Amino acid sequence: MMQPPSQNPETPQADSQPAPANPPIEAPSVPVPETIVVPAGNDNQTGGVSEGNYPPPQRSGGWIVKILFLLLFLGLIIGGGYWAVTNFLSNGSGGSAGSGGGSITYWGLWETDGIITPLIAEFEAQNPGITVTYVKQSHKQYRERLSASIERGDGPDVFRFHNTWVAMLRSDLALVPADVMSPQTFASAYYPVAQNDLVAGTNIFGIPLMVDGLGLYINEDVFAAAGASPPVTWEDVLSLVPRLTVKNDEMITTSAIALGTTSNVEHWSDILATMMMQNGAKLTNPTGKESEEALLFFRKFADPGDPAYTWNSNLDNSITAFANGRVAMILSPSWRVFDIKQINPSVNFRIAPIPQLPGNTVNWASYWVEGVSAKSRNKDAAWKFLSFLTSRESMQKLYTNASQTRLFGEPYSRLDMASFLAGDRYVEAYVQSAPSAQSFPLASYTHDNGLNDQMIKYLEDAVNSVNSGSSATQALSTASKGFSQILSRYGLVSASAQP
Repeated sequence: MMQPPSQNPETPQADSQPAPANPPIEAPSVPVPETIVVPAGNDNQTGGVSEGNYPPPQRSGGWIVKILFLLLFLGLIIGGGYWAVTNFLSNGSGGSAGSGGGSITYWGLWETDGIITPLIAEFEAQNPGITVTYVKQSHKQYRERLSASIERGDGPDVFRFHNTWVAMLRSDLALVPADVMSPQTFASAYYPVAQNDLVAGTNIFGIPLMVDGLGLYINEDVFAAAGASPPVTWEDVLSLVPRLTVKNDEMITTSAIALGTTSNVEHWSDILATMMMQNGAKLTNPTGKESEEALLFFRKFADPGDPAYTWNSNLDNSITAFANGRVAMILSPSWRVFDIKQINPSVNFRIAPIPQLPGNTVNWASYWVEGVSAKSRNKDAAWKFLSFLTSRESMQKLYTNASQTRLFGEPYSRLDMASFLAGDRYVEAYVQSAPSAQSFPLASYTHDNGLNDQMIKYLEDAVNSVNSGSSATQALSTASKGFSQILSRYGLVSASAQP
């Protein structure tokens, strides 16, 4: 149990609004005369000859004119039909289901054109007749923008979404066809958390390209100066606090670990959710001893009256503090490496698996998935592209392409690729942790303005309430009621399950 010991010891891209929906393409309008009639007389043909003085035209000449008009009309109809069909196909708005040809659009979030484009070129070379357009989206209002564009019918064919978004995007996601991926193949290829998040019976909602969660960032210079070893358990962390914390009178100048607050501990909701699961709490109803112990344990590191006091809300943001050597340990996802290195390229650190409670290993998962739109008009081509993109070979190339512009790519989502990252000081910990990882909609930085953000707000109120003197029992009871309302709203628990 996480019972305290007895001694009381972002460069986001600018938003780009989606283009307005294209009107349905039709054959060009051709004015059709109701009747082809040659007039009995026409002053314009004779330069002023009156109707009575102008002889009627010969019948044979009238039929020639009629035939010419008819041929012209048929030519326009045939040409217009050909134009409509070819333009329809070239814009990715349809096509033969059997041919798998056409144009598709792929919405991503984090990968630049330079990382994705070489893979697209390779796919297009292998699949003549299919073209792929990659659009790197801004994370701002992405989830709402994605759903709105799919609803209008002008959304992407393939898109990235967070693993916790299935409930919010259920009607937008096409199910993975059996010939692309069976549930059995999925279970053998990907980590258990992905199967839990993305598979329901025989239905698969998406295929992950990566995995991520929480790792323990360790400042090796601070640890070396203290003669300390990386902690494996939370008891180890408690024992390191007095060795790694440096104070000037009552002011903390170097913290052992960034925990206990919500205002300046990045990814605090992921951390606290993990602590609760490690302690056996049920997050759908985070009340009772297990949840309260975890909340109080998280809080103790920022409690001036506790021997484990090493952090407070007056310190820098945890990412900035770690980059500048002001905190020895933080818990963060892999992508925070890039932020830290940008702040201070010379900081010396590595990443280890997060601390555990004895006998109950639980890690955290928060990752992104690729899916196909339920309203895609070219699903065959979309699934063919996604099958190519999520293959072992393509994942390796994506990782290599990313590593050429930054330290590493996205950690591999496939079980059989974990060994490729063995020994990596930044990434290995995440694939080591993935087999025991769990997820829950308390994931930070999904920017969903929905399920995660709403749940996090209730948990934040609970933490801040305890920090202000309320009991953990009372704070979590209020949070649990809020959780149930939100989860039932998205169909994740029944209304009758609300406390």
